[in-house]
Amino acid sequence: MTIGTIFPKPSLPATGLTLLLATQGVSAGPWSGSVSWEMREFQHDGASADQERQYLSCALQPEYSTQWQNGAQQFRFEGFARGGSADSARNHADIRVLSWNLAAEFWELRAGIRKVYWGVTESQHLVDIVNQTDLVESFDGEEKLGQPMVNLALIGDWGTVDLMVLPGFRERTFPGVDGRPGFGLPVDTDHSQYESGDADRHVDYALRWYRSMDAWDVGVSYFTGTGREPRLVPRVTANGPQLIPYYDLMTQTGLDVQATFDSWLWKLETVYRTGYVPDYWATTAGLEYTFADIADSGTDLGLVLEYLYDDRGRDATTPFENDTMIGMRIALNDVQSSDALLGVIMDNGGDGKMLALEASRRLGASWKMNFNSYFFVGTRPEDVLYTYRNEDHVQLALAYFW
Repeated sequence: MTIGTIFPKPSLPATGLTLLLATQGVSAGPWSGSVSWEMREFQHDGASADQERQYLSCALQPEYSTQWQNGAQQFRFEGFARGGSADSARNHADIRVLSWNLAAEFWELRAGIRKVYWGVTESQHLVDIVNQTDLVESFDGEEKLGQPMVNLALIGDWGTVDLMVLPGFRERTFPGVDGRPGFGLPVDTDHSQYESGDADRHVDYALRWYRSMDAWDVGVSYFTGTGREPRLVPRVTANGPQLIPYYDLMTQTGLDVQATFDSWLWKLETVYRTGYVPDYWATTAGLEYTFADIADSGTDLGLVLEYLYDDRGRDATTPFENDTMIGMRIALNDVQSSDALLGVIMDNGGDGKMLALEASRRLGASWKMNFNSYFFVGTRPEDVLYTYRNEDHVQLALAYFW
């Protein structure tokens, strides 16, 4: 992995931020952020002798923001760095956000490195395609790398249209030879391949319209460029069998809808993707019902049900081609903001299951504890999740915020 991959070269708008701040006489805004200590404990031996059962690391996330011209212009920075892990690929750093915003009454211009989130469902985020997944940070794909972009938002009573130009492709991060959860074979990110002759210099484009209408929140999106999810192609090298990431050119048309009716949330994400062989569509749809303030205790209990479908069937590159997710969300609504989400994703065509628990609790004014666990049960050799059959693990993190 090159230095340019870890620290993205600043785009022209991002480089100009320094000049803007220097010439406008902007007063320094507050710094904030967190430092966290994390332990991952695996229940079984790994596929390789290089893989350990316990991984310890420390992460730093500094943040800075300031604004001027009565808030019309804003600058934001968000960095990330992790060190100390037994997985060499997980000792890394990234600029998550380095952006300048200019806001007017009916439009907003944003330039630099940013994070953009699209989607409404719980189990997976099909439409969320702008930012690349930081897979070494989070097994569930929730963590994203910063993406260079120029984004013009047009704002009106009819909704908001986001127009995005995305120069500079970010490769997905993968665990190293000694990292877990692994893929059975090491992923060689130094020899990634691209369908585009421009490789990671290909310019991508994205468009999204979204609007809130009473109980409905609707988004329609379009993306064309290098796909964020690579195919992993087996190859025999001097170092033995390896997987080589191959990034296809593709287009995605997406729809995300959320409807709120009293205690009910109805959710839908669906995409149609071309450029792959074959073209395909996938969808996640479900609902959530919340029992609020149970027995006047202040506790909210939410029940989640979602269906995940990919029309490629067993040829799908994701584990979720015909699955059901059942979950339970608990929020104590206490001073410590204690909450938890327990979920299981079941293969409707087999016995495979993935169980996950995510819980967090504040400790005083500046500390927070997070607990995550993942278990894989009953997977078969033909299942994508079979790769993780020995990767059951728990993760505990303690973070200090300032």
